[in-house]
Amino acid sequence: MESKIEVLSSVKVENSNDLYKIVDALNRTLKRENLMFGLALDKNEKDKAIFTIYRT
Repeated sequence: MESKIEVLSSVKVENSNDLYKIVDALNRTLKRENLMFGLALDKNEKDKAIFTIYRT
């Protein structure tokens, strides 16, 4: 069975050292709701990060 991942929302935010802690807490808390959260550095602006919400 194929699992499809849907992007629900994506936003560019100021990067911070503790931002990954929020993403980790959201992933641990809401995985039972079929939600997943991602964080990636923006390739063009190193002081920005892309926060994305997915549904699995």
